[in-house]
Amino acid sequence: MSVRRVALLTAGGFAPCLSSAVGGLIQRYTDIDPSIEIIAYQHGYHGLLTGNYVVVDEEARRKAGILHRFGGSPIGNSRVKLTNAKNLVERGLVKEGDDPLQVAAEQLRKDHVDVLHTIGGDDTNTTAADLAQYLHDHDYDLTVVGLPKTIDNDVVPIRQSLGAWTAAEQASVFAQNIIGENRVGPRMLIIHEVMGRNCGWLTAAASRKYTEWLDQQEWVPSLGLSKEHWSIHAIFVPEMAIDLDEEADRLRAIMDKQGNVNIFLSEGAGVREIVAEMEERGEEVARDPFGHVRLDEINPGQWFAKQFADRLGAEKVMVQKSGYFSRSARANQDDLRLIQSMTDLAVECALRGESGVIGHDEENDDRLCAIAFPRIKGGKPFDISQQWFVDLMDRIGQPLAPTQK
Repeated sequence: MSVRRVALLTAGGFAPCLSSAVGGLIQRYTDIDPSIEIIAYQHGYHGLLTGNYVVVDEEARRKAGILHRFGGSPIGNSRVKLTNAKNLVERGLVKEGDDPLQVAAEQLRKDHVDVLHTIGGDDTNTTAADLAQYLHDHDYDLTVVGLPKTIDNDVVPIRQSLGAWTAAEQASVFAQNIIGENRVGPRMLIIHEVMGRNCGWLTAAASRKYTEWLDQQEWVPSLGLSKEHWSIHAIFVPEMAIDLDEEADRLRAIMDKQGNVNIFLSEGAGVREIVAEMEERGEEVARDPFGHVRLDEINPGQWFAKQFADRLGAEKVMVQKSGYFSRSARANQDDLRLIQSMTDLAVECALRGESGVIGHDEENDDRLCAIAFPRIKGGKPFDISQQWFVDLMDRIGQPLAPTQK
């Protein structure tokens, strides 16, 4: 396959891998064949629909390595669902009666793109596959090679999504400061709300990282600087059943004994109950273009605070969200190694015309390969039966029971 022009786009929410993945792709193409032109659509599918892109020039190629030092995305993201025509018309991205998929596909044709690299979650990558199929059906061959980006680490069948390790580490760093508030009042309830709409992996991994940090510290119990005050006392993820009454009794005993309680909460835990309450009151539940409940508007952390504050006799309640702090961080060393292996393979696959999403295939002995688009889907649940998580829950004394999904 002859590749003359490659396009890059990043889409969805941020993750600590986007900047580095863009840099890695630019570096690899420049190393292999600097004659291949690279363009970058601005703000993901928003830029593709509007034809807004920048050409990666010689300076950008020469300095691409600098992108590994930063989080965010230098080429911008947006939440655009190409099958939601109504939303796109309202936003002025397509005209009434237009097929957004056709508009995007024709833009790729107009821009003479041979390879499209999408860096995003399951929606981003499966949409790219739809584009490739549309163009193929209209006699235009486009190779699409995606990279899996989600801090939730919930893409089937990919073992580890880019950015998730860093996000867990950064959520732990965030908690180390927030839980420092544990002595600001005599009966303090702290809820650390972690991103994770349907999957509790990030909350669990952040709890694990925080506990590892906790075990490395020295303490002065006689002065009140005790490990117990800084420990995690409860972890709530969507995959667990939560008995609020039972947990309230358990946590009340901790509050009575030491005067503070610290909770790590996945933002997706309890959402079904919150939505049910809102709908029962006749309230409208805000949703994004993908149909997902807008979690920042329903505030799961505040809902849990309301459930526990009185029952625990808390005099002060603090709910803090680590999501934006974590997801915009630069990639750590573990993620940088993963990014390089994936971007190198992504370019290799692109040059031989092999489409798919790069990842370690859990259904194929964890082999790093281009996974066919029809096999990609989101919503992979966190396996709460893993021994490290069972041990973590045993350590904090919290009963562990799977929920019914």
